[in-house]
Amino acid sequence: MLDPTRLSIVSVLAATHWAEFGYVRDAVGLSDSALSKQVGALGKPGYVEVKKGYVGKRPRTWLNLTRAGREALSGHVAALQRIAADAGEQGAKYRARDRE
Repeated sequence: MLDPTRLSIVSVLAATHWAEFGYVRDAVGLSDSALSKQVGALGKPGYVEVKKGYVGKRPRTWLNLTRAGREALSGHVAALQRIAADAGEQGAKYRARDRE
């Protein structure tokens, strides 16, 4: 499963197509170096791709969530939903047992 910081990054990227590095940095509240490190980790399994270029004379970096990244996010969200549903069922059983 993804850690919370990486989950935040891929969630932001899931709603975009080639988001600018600065936008993602600000959206998840990380420093440039912390985001770079996380993007590197997400790039190893092929979840995030990086494109570098220029806008005018200013260098820019864009990030994109790959198909593999979208599938991993979808699987992660499904797993979290199952965990929450199971916990709710267990809590209901516990409360019902207490009433007996």
